[in-house]
Amino acid sequence: MYYKSNVMKLRFILMVSALILIVAACKKQTTHPVPYIPFDVSINITLPSYSSLMGVGGYAYVNGGSKGIIVYRRGVDDFVAFDRHSPADEAGICAQPLYPDTNNFLVLLDDCNNASFSLYDGSPISNCEYGLRQYATTWNGSETVRIYN
Repeated sequence: MYYKSNVMKLRFILMVSALILIVAACKKQTTHPVPYIPFDVSINITLPSYSSLMGVGGYAYVNGGSKGIIVYRRGVDDFVAFDRHSPADEAGICAQPLYPDTNNFLVLLDDCNNASFSLYDGSPISNCEYGLRQYATTWNGSETVRIYN
């Protein structure tokens, strides 16, 4: 009988522990405030509208995503793409999408929410807990960058 009561106590403790873990895990799950909009676009960086991407450190705007996309060339073979919809603007009511600071183009500004983000890696700099929604990029090695999710 002593054995059965210990087994029942252990089962009860395990069930309560499992319930606590499930509830805690559910509360920690959050979704990114920028909507997920599927797309797949390829751009030719030899075209005039994307020619700033020919050199390292250049950026260009591309249609797609929620409020447009900004593509940045971090290195010779390294491109990153972020949605211009600020994660600080969860309702999506700000008419102005993110744009580079005139004093430091590696900082993207959100005037409506006084937030800022890194163009280099999409991380939040001020007034937001979320980083930018990033899209996958592939470079063909010569003139085409594919941006997709």
